[in-house]
Order: sequence, then C-alpha cells, then structure tokens
Amino acid sequence: MIGRGKAGTFVSDRVIARPQSLRGGVFAAGFVSARAYDRNGILFWEDLNLHNIVVNQGLDHMLDIELSAGTQITAWYIQLQDGTPTNVAGDTYQSHAGWTEVVAYTEGVRQTWVDGGVSAQSVDNSASPASFAINGTTTVGGVAMGSDSTKSDVGAGPFLYSEVAFSSDRALSNGDTLEITYTQTLADDGV
Repeated sequence: MIGRGKAGTFVSDRVIARPQSLRGGVFAAGFVSARAYDRNGILFWEDLNLHNIVVNQGLDHMLDIELSAGTQITAWYIQLQDGTPTNVAGDTYQSHAGWTEVVAYTEGVRQTWVDGGVSAQSVDNSASPASFAINGTTTVGGVAMGSDSTKSDVGAGPFLYSEVAFSSDRALSNGDTLEITYTQTLADDGV
C-alpha cells in the first residue's frame, strides 16, 4: 500500500521515512475571505482567511501549465456554493456531489476573479473582490473557483481549481451584496 503525505514524502509498507535526498517541498495554500453588506452598504457579516482546498483537477492543471506545456487559462471565476457544502480533493468541474451552485444574484454570469499581480509568492483579488448582488432569499455556505463564467454550467471543458466552506452558512436577502477575496500563495518549506 502506498500513500502520500507532505510534498516529497511517500510512505509504503517498505519505506518508513522520507529519504534525505527528497528533502524540501513546495506548498500551495489558498485563503478566502467573504464579506456581506446590506442594501445600505453596511457590513453585517464576514468570514476571514478560510483555508481552501485546491482540488486534484486544479493541481493537475498547475503542473500541466508549468511543466508539461499545457494551455494557460487566462480567466477564473468565483461561484457560490449552497449551505454546508462538502468539498473533497476529487471534486471536478463536472462532478461535485457535495454542493449545488447558488445563482440568486443579479449578474448574468459568475463573477471574475481579477488578480492584482504576483508579489512575494502570492496573488489575490483584494483590489477588486468578486461582488455578487443578491436578488432573492438564499443561503450561501462556501465558494469555488473555476474556469467557466456560465452560471450552473458543468460542461466537459472547464476546470475546477479550488473550493472552501464558510465557518457557518450565511442567509442572504434581496439587496445584500456578497464580496469574495481569494488569495493563492506558494512557499518552499525551506528544509
């Protein structure tokens, strides 16, 4: 039986510890912050610095682009998840049984993640958070990031990159605005 732990670490029934020659590793970490405002622009809820999961489809895409001459995706989109989502590494754009997309917002498409450029091994959309003008009564439990702007689309081509569940579900009403900030970082463990 072979399992995988920290990057560079492989454990089987024959190998107990990581060989000295495989020291070090690169770690990808993503963080999401959500803020909800009422119709008067008053902040009434926030859930900050939630550690997301970069799903296997997203990790494979990263490797494909950087090391295998894959085609770059130049636009990413935030989509809203319904209450109490279950996010797992095996989720794909086409198959994510643990949640349903919330589409109760005015904008005709999922909102674009507008990166502010890479600095110090980090990239985010803090200068331009993805903003959703809620147009009904709904509950949002988390967010995902993928490569298609079409609401409710689960077609064969797009990629799911990441997912995160909020600390608790948030009920939203017509006139509320939900803003999402997503930060992606890379770091070497320095070993």
